[in-house]
Amino acid sequence: MHPEILAQPGYTSASVAESPVRELFPGIRLRPLWRGPSGAHANVLEMDPGSTWPRRDVHEPGPEEVYVVAGTFHDGARDYPPGTFLHAPAGTWHLPASRTGCTLFLFYPEG
Repeated sequence: MHPEILAQPGYTSASVAESPVRELFPGIRLRPLWRGPSGAHANVLEMDPGSTWPRRDVHEPGPEEVYVVAGTFHDGARDYPPGTFLHAPAGTWHLPASRTGCTLFLFYPEG
């Protein structure tokens, strides 16, 4: 292991298992992983089987990028299996749901 790698300014890591859990809606939990100085941030979202977002999820002020880690994610129009990447530009929306449950990596490149 090279300790000088970890000594570089801004170089960080986070464990999903150790990240604080916040329930957003019944059966939908958010685990924050990282927040940058300009507001960009990364999270893991866990959705239990049968869970649904109660309203439109509007992407404001910036875009949302989603990677389906496990399970099947439904955006209100279609299902996305593990390994799928989605980019939702600012101002777009979807209706997140999952019949099977899913784990998503979410990245917001703008604050």
